Amino acid sequence: MSERIRVLVVDDSALMRKLIPTILERDPSIEVIGTAMDGAFAMKKIEEFHPDVVTLDLEMPRMDGIEALRLIMRRAPMPVIVFSTHSREGAYSTFKALALGAIDFVAKPRDAAAGHLDAIAVELIEKIKVAKRASGRKIRANVAVETQPPQKKSSSATLPPNRIVAIGISTGGPNALQYVLSQIPADFSATILVVQHMPEGFTEMFARRLDECCALGVQEARSGDLLLAGRVLICPGNRHMVVRRMPRGDMAVLSDGPPVNGHRPSADVLFYSVAQEFALTSVGVIMTGMGDDGAEGLGAIKAAGGMTAAQSEDTCVVSGMPRAAILKGYANKIVPLESMSAFLVGYCGSDRSPDRDRAEKSDRQEKSEKNEKSDRTRVSSQRS
Repeated sequence: MSERIRVLVVDDSALMRKLIPTILERDPSIEVIGTAMDGAFAMKKIEEFHPDVVTLDLEMPRMDGIEALRLIMRRAPMPVIVFSTHSREGAYSTFKALALGAIDFVAKPRDAAAGHLDAIAVELIEKIKVAKRASGRKIRANVAVETQPPQKKSSSATLPPNRIVAIGISTGGPNALQYVLSQIPADFSATILVVQHMPEGFTEMFARRLDECCALGVQEARSGDLLLAGRVLICPGNRHMVVRRMPRGDMAVLSDGPPVNGHRPSADVLFYSVAQEFALTSVGVIMTGMGDDGAEGLGAIKAAGGMTAAQSEDTCVVSGMPRAAILKGYANKIVPLESMSAFLVGYCGSDRSPDRDRAEKSDRQEKSEKNEKSDRTRVSSQRS
């Protein structure tokens, strides 16, 4: 039998410090080696027991989870799973923790205080196993801190996109997406649609956080949102997102269909839809995450004549999703995280691409020639 995963549970609730070890130790590969009631005690337990993985509550007295995480990453970097409150405030703190280096998070059920943790038991156990496997692997390129808000595209610019980019992503996704999207200029010519495996209630805050640091306009998708150049739509948690070509414009449509590959939202659902509706102008990108969601859908985009790309495994926090697509031969390109934005800009272009400039120049010349011809005709008519 392989060595068990040694876990430290940090939570200010005495009930949680009792229940979390109970559900974790249902799995014989996990051993809870200790608990701590706040960040200060957690640092002492880490020095004493050297755990493989830490589960970390964020809202604690004396030293909260954010400060504890900063110290962990500075003194003894190790995989941390945030066990976050399912609320707007909890979502904000969770994304801050992910930016500081936490591997992933699990949202506490709304009735957790009543002792109901069975709903998240499987998810928490699986993410602890993934965190142990991902130990020592993290995104190599960190997002630069913006000194001022990025220059946004004019709200009056509502051009149709030249391509539809669909991205499927999971564990490690928040930081990876922020890194990629923050480097794409406001005049990007494509629409970007994102399926990030994330629970309901967190995607709105995630979209807002991305919008603050990106030149592109980022928002949580709503049914009927038009696909526009320079717009990024994040699929809401617990919904599926597809695309439709409609008389008033191409748009995103949300649905409550059953989970696919165990996920709602599912990258496969989005990818199949994009392949069917946009074929040659579709672009599928699969990035860091566990499992195989999105692999078959990426294959559908490739079969339809679209471009497909997978993040290189060595730059993923967890490489399961890209690896599944690569092994099936569905990725036209394998792209490191550091090069993903350049790949997208290079393939999709911007509003001021040479081809568009030449086309607009040709249109202006044609109109000028028509006007000159019209003027000559009028003058000739007047002389006669």
